[in-house]
Amino acid sequence: MRNLLIISLASVGMMLYSCGSEKKWNLEGNIENADNAMLTVQASDNGRWYTLDTVMTNADGDFKYSHIAAGYPDIYRLNLDDKSIYFPIDSTETVSVTSNADNYDTGYTISGSTAADMLMAVDTRIREIASKKGYAAVATDSLLKRELGGMIIGDPAGIVSYYIINKQVNGQRIFNPANRRDNKVIGAVANAFDQYRPTDPRTRYLRALYLANRPSTRHTEMLDTVHATEIGFFDIALSDNTGATHTLSDVVSRNKVVVLNFTAYLADWSPAYNLELAKAYEKYHNSGLEIYQIGLDEDEFQWKQSAKNLPWITVYNPMSTGSDLLMKYNVQALPATFIIAGGELVKRVNDVTTIGNDVAAHL
Repeated sequence: MRNLLIISLASVGMMLYSCGSEKKWNLEGNIENADNAMLTVQASDNGRWYTLDTVMTNADGDFKYSHIAAGYPDIYRLNLDDKSIYFPIDSTETVSVTSNADNYDTGYTISGSTAADMLMAVDTRIREIASKKGYAAVATDSLLKRELGGMIIGDPAGIVSYYIINKQVNGQRIFNPANRRDNKVIGAVANAFDQYRPTDPRTRYLRALYLANRPSTRHTEMLDTVHATEIGFFDIALSDNTGATHTLSDVVSRNKVVVLNFTAYLADWSPAYNLELAKAYEKYHNSGLEIYQIGLDEDEFQWKQSAKNLPWITVYNPMSTGSDLLMKYNVQALPATFIIAGGELVKRVNDVTTIGNDVAAHL
């Protein structure tokens, strides 16, 4: 593993296609008990849904559909009668949908990209909360909002983050812009879109949504820098090279700031990346900094050889079994680094050379 490890082809940035491009994304799947049924494919204009096309299933419930790529990631939905399945398209991938006509919008699976897996995980979690507490309680469930907030911090400029902050359940937004804390989350997404997706048609909408609900008398055209709201983190319990288990929550409870880093020691960029971490560790460890570094190398023996020489906490989570953890933190590419301060996930680090300043800001 000598090159930058890419977990998914999905990425924050994407190429812009010309108006005449014939590059397409594809949708396929099977709807059991829906033979020769008409499905409706819809797109959204910041909440206003409109029909792109219809597609018929065959006698076995199979269907296929293609559409010219929009040039930016988007959320679509596939309708059967009055029920909908939502799915993301990043570029030109193929997304698969399987379901049953009897429980179309609750018993489905979508696959084909990391974003598809993430979006399905979001809706699955919402249904779990609804089944326990009722749909009316979903929008105010603090644990759910912390979990979804963690996904947003993992990739605030991602299409799934856009989906989350616009998600409504029982007519209520999960992240209500009228709520100051919720609006800070919306602001984090707006700021990320403004920085990484300035030409995306959603960026202006997100900017306006945040500013319209911001408790300020200033109204400007440009979006001010918005710091992501502090949210909880997903706990982790993994073993180091000696077999001892280290729980992230324990590490957080003992330190002022924890740098959570997902890495691969055998990647070309790893030595330089760890050098930047080491500079921060040496400078701030005695002031309350700890690093919790998760290795995802395929070769555990080689990982151990590297891990035993590092001064901070190093634990192992092989790629073959670590997909759930990566999904929770929305890790789509390595390295991925987060700042946890005061028991809250406060930032995703995009530039490791600023890690010292990021840590010092929370000590």
